Amino acid sequence: MSHERQWQAGPVADGPPDEDAFRVPLQYAPDVLLAHARAARMPGFAPTSRAADLVDITQVDPAIALDIRYATARNFLGFPVYPTPRAFLQRPAAHALSHARALAARHGYGLLVYDAYRPWHVSYLFRQAVPQDLYEFVGDPAIGSRHNRGCAVDLTLWDLATGRVVSMPSGFDEMTSRAYVAYAGGNKGARALRDLLGRIMAASGFLPLAEEWWHFDYVDWQDYPVMDLPFDAIGRDTTP
Repeated sequence: MSHERQWQAGPVADGPPDEDAFRVPLQYAPDVLLAHARAARMPGFAPTSRAADLVDITQVDPAIALDIRYATARNFLGFPVYPTPRAFLQRPAAHALSHARALAARHGYGLLVYDAYRPWHVSYLFRQAVPQDLYEFVGDPAIGSRHNRGCAVDLTLWDLATGRVVSMPSGFDEMTSRAYVAYAGGNKGARALRDLLGRIMAASGFLPLAEEWWHFDYVDWQDYPVMDLPFDAIGRDTTP
């Protein structure tokens, strides 16, 4: 079977679909969190040098696979916060991600994206949802996040030969020390794949986040504005 046909079938994880879904003790019920997030108003932020130019990453590179966890209940909250499983980045960041996908393919892997652009009100919801001792794993809505700028991507590798998502030292969004880029425990092979992902992303213009092996920021993130643009307001006819 060719790599292209395997991608069309979709990368799959080993085991039950929820086994890698880390959960936090929610500080409020889901309906309360959603209501508060809808009512929240984004503060003013300093002007930036570039205007927003969000594009659907699969239109830039159809070979990038998606597993948008926040459009499902398979996330640390246990309920969906996105209306649709799509992923957007600022145009230069999307092209940089395509470069990373091509580099990964040279090693026999594809890229599987968990999250990219995140509206500000969703970051506000995350901060309200988790206990204070987990704040290092969620952005502060008072300053805005790189996800809110369309310049951060959460992702992993999948094996082009088997169609399987690789094992990493932790699951996506696991809020423990196993998620740290410098974590030295666990399986040696998983750590090697984590480090390979880091090298691929660094060679493509992305910066790692020390607390989360899956999170990478586009190098020019500070040039773009913090946004609270809902998914349905982003044009569906964007082109590379």
